[in-house]
Amino acid sequence: RIHVMAGRVPLGTDRAAVAGEMETTFIENLKYTADLLSQEDMIGLLEPINNRITDPRYYLNTPHQAAAILEKVGRPNLKLQLDLFHCQIMDGNLSRNLETYFPLIGHIQIAQVPGRHEPDSPGELNFPYIFELLESLSYTGYVGCEYAPKGDTLEGLGWLRSYWESRGLQHGGTSKAAK
Repeated sequence: RIHVMAGRVPLGTDRAAVAGEMETTFIENLKYTADLLSQEDMIGLLEPINNRITDPRYYLNTPHQAAAILEKVGRPNLKLQLDLFHCQIMDGNLSRNLETYFPLIGHIQIAQVPGRHEPDSPGELNFPYIFELLESLSYTGYVGCEYAPKGDTLEGLGWLRSYWESRGLQHGGTSKAAK
């Protein structure tokens, strides 16, 4: 899997004025890219990045926009990389968005909103609920942790150990009963 970047609106250009041209170019580029990736048995991932905080000029901003582009491209080896941080900032309604776009999702990334820190840091998102929702949807892919950690790697992943323990699991997500 590889993240395929969407590009940025040129400096000093009105987004609405170039939206059609940018979409056409992006779709053509994605078709070409998907064909190359298929030769290597690879999946391309499109990640909407919020333009409210992170990158005001980034072209692809919402899962709705990404889904429409994926439909127009029509290649099975292109998927949605849904970063819940960006999705929450742009649209909220994460449960509905996860359910709606689940068939298109090829990868999920997480970070707490608004600080972009660990899932157990103060913020808007209820990660135990989100993880249970992903399980109920039978998500079997990876969940990428794309956040600014509090400290070193072990400290930054402490939330995961607490989450596993709250679910009756040991380190690595294995059941205590299975041991």
